[in-house]
Amino acid sequence: MLVLFVLFGSWLLFRGLGAIGVATLATWRASACYALAVMFVFTSTAHFTKLKHDLAAMVPPAFPKPLTIVYVTGVFEILGAVGLLLPQLRMYAACGLVALLTAMFPANIRAARHHLKLAGRDATPLWLRLPMQLLFIALLLWSAIL
Repeated sequence: MLVLFVLFGSWLLFRGLGAIGVATLATWRASACYALAVMFVFTSTAHFTKLKHDLAAMVPPAFPKPLTIVYVTGVFEILGAVGLLLPQLRMYAACGLVALLTAMFPANIRAARHHLKLAGRDATPLWLRLPMQLLFIALLLWSAIL
């Protein structure tokens, strides 16, 4: 849930800056790209802290080296966030992040089904995680591609 507060809080902040004259943030779409970048940097930090072990436990057992996968996906989130900030890379970054969100969704399913813990708390239940994932994908498509 915290990720939603980060996303919407930063989106409102950026749009507010646009309303007072910051040209780069003058539209809801442009502000959304920056808010998504903030969100992906925020979520990527978990891949490099003690939470990385909880994230590794989410990786389906069919995949080798789950901790390596956690590090790689964290780097991809950071690269995608940077790409969203660069107009010439924005569309590619959004496509990459949509692919990443899709590829990582089985880990979210595993976490919910097996009642895994993240930082001592239950993983986000699927009834909430699926709409969140679809929201992130829709925002990426709307703000950076369509």
